[in-house]
Amino acid sequence: MGDSLPAAGDCGYDRCSSMADYFVHPQALCESASIGAETRVWAFAHILPGARIGADCNICDHVFIENDVVLGDRVTVKSGVQLWDGLRVADDVFIGPNATFSNDKYPQSKKYQPQVLQTHIGRGASIGSGATILPGLRVGARAMVGAGAVVTHDVPAKAIVSGNPARIVGYVDTARRPAKTPTVQPQPEQPIAPTGVRGVTLHRMVLVEDLRGTLSAGEFPSHLPFVPKRYFMVYDVPTREVRGEHAHHVCEQFLIAVHGALSVSIDDGATRAEIRLKDPTIGLYLAPMTWGTQYAFSADGVLLVAASHLYDAEDYIRDYDLFMSEAARR
Repeated sequence: MGDSLPAAGDCGYDRCSSMADYFVHPQALCESASIGAETRVWAFAHILPGARIGADCNICDHVFIENDVVLGDRVTVKSGVQLWDGLRVADDVFIGPNATFSNDKYPQSKKYQPQVLQTHIGRGASIGSGATILPGLRVGARAMVGAGAVVTHDVPAKAIVSGNPARIVGYVDTARRPAKTPTVQPQPEQPIAPTGVRGVTLHRMVLVEDLRGTLSAGEFPSHLPFVPKRYFMVYDVPTREVRGEHAHHVCEQFLIAVHGALSVSIDDGATRAEIRLKDPTIGLYLAPMTWGTQYAFSADGVLLVAASHLYDAEDYIRDYDLFMSEAARR
């Protein structure tokens, strides 16, 4: 299986003429005329007439692509993969050998859906060998699905998932650090520790301990960068579930794990980091235009969030590509 196009005059294949700008192996069946330049289709692959394949793709041996399938540019599909109607694959995606996709939640022989479910694989995502993607899901940009994973829920952008059912185990390009010991030590004045993500800081709150118990406190605005207008709490979160997955145009937030632990992924569009909150005396400040995701809650995890503004649905940015576009303009 090669990585470059044979010279037109050397191939000797009916499907590879001097007029073609893509390569089809003589033992492949390519019925589609919508094949991008420099794409390579290898032996025993079968592409139906309605499929649309982008430029510089690599379709390996024993791949089947149905009619209502769209592949972007520079997509690699390894051997033993079937791409069924309704699949939409963005640019620069890698699909590993024997990965399985489906488009019907309740398939029955000779009974067909009036409309198949669409499955979307985001730009730069990687699907590991033997992974199974259930129908109608979205795998976000640059996400990584581990080998053998069974994906039953949408996968956020840049998330790394594995297992059955697949759960988030980390994020791509994310520096991890605990929030237990900020780089600054507690002082009478408020200590603040940078995280490396623009506008996001760790704060050590007031701690008082005696024989009657332990107390942690904070005053506004001396201990927080803003005076809250609302708060909410998140708890009883199954370990497989993810919270957040959005940014705000103007709202500021302050997060404290008042019980148990959770991980917070923070992203300013250029730098991403992960903070493990597990100390009720540590707060995490999220500036506006910070993409935040909370996951890996412990069974007893309770997250308290203070917000600078009242709830406003228009203030949320829930599309990661839109967030990246807006962050680049700032």
